[in-house]
Amino acid sequence: MIIVTGAAGFIGSQLVHQLNREGFKAIIAVDKFDREDKNRNLEGAQLHARIDRDEFFSWLDTNYEDIEFCFHLGARTDTTEFDRDLLWKLNTEYSKEMWKRCVQYQIPLVYASSAATYGLGEHGYMDSEELAPKLKPLNPYGESKNEFDIWAFAQEEKPFYWAGLKFFNVYGPGEYHKGRMASVIWHAYNQINASGKMKLFRSHNPDFKDGEQQRDFIYVKDVCDVCMWLLRHRKDSGIYNLGTGKARSFNDLARAVFTALQKEPQIEYIDTPLDIRDKYQYFTEADMSKLKSIGYEKPFTSLEEGVKEYVEGLAN
Repeated sequence: MIIVTGAAGFIGSQLVHQLNREGFKAIIAVDKFDREDKNRNLEGAQLHARIDRDEFFSWLDTNYEDIEFCFHLGARTDTTEFDRDLLWKLNTEYSKEMWKRCVQYQIPLVYASSAATYGLGEHGYMDSEELAPKLKPLNPYGESKNEFDIWAFAQEEKPFYWAGLKFFNVYGPGEYHKGRMASVIWHAYNQINASGKMKLFRSHNPDFKDGEQQRDFIYVKDVCDVCMWLLRHRKDSGIYNLGTGKARSFNDLARAVFTALQKEPQIEYIDTPLDIRDKYQYFTEADMSKLKSIGYEKPFTSLEEGVKEYVEGLAN
């Protein structure tokens, strides 16, 4: 059996469906399952069991002999959450317990870290263990992820295979429940359909023109492909970036959505909200050399191709 935590969430649910498509049916889906909008993500999925996250470790202590692999993707992912105690409990401490169980029961582990650990990118975007203590995340969410990474690297006892994935800006099907935290593509699709226009944040940095802020946008299907590859690879443990390796501007993204909707681009620029302005990343780009060095060769979906497929799916 394969464990997927955060199974009703965005990336977790898409991974569950990918596992099903590749013949894996005995899946242990772990989440709170208390939101109907999120639960829709698992409609049609073939699962062995759904386990509440608060009951999961007790369940695992009884059933560990049947577990083949663990994808720990569950977390509080709101970058505007400032309750550090909550983030510590759900992100850092829960992940420590997962790590300890995977060591004890010899379960290979892939867990979700985040590009939010890199902060402003003043130390670059190299996925090295040595860099982690130097990083300065811009919000408590990023701090909670970085704290676990640092803790994991320091452990003498590790799962016999483990990988931490620093997700960059993931977009695609299954994110409709995320509200403000959904990708800009999701918001663009809804804004353009409602008003014919797209609003982007104005640049408050003289080095960037309006809309030319850049992110490494990665399609969720590519994320799932990497996860499936790691499920089979099971060697070269470590922390890995997971983006495309090519930053693209928000203007590029908006134009891709307009093109997918067969509409002429109409972009307006608005001030970045004050509550996030001093924590705003103007550039992120994953260094993907480390993942490629261990043998991952599949090309990543271009922004235009991914947006087209995603938008067409939303429209149907």
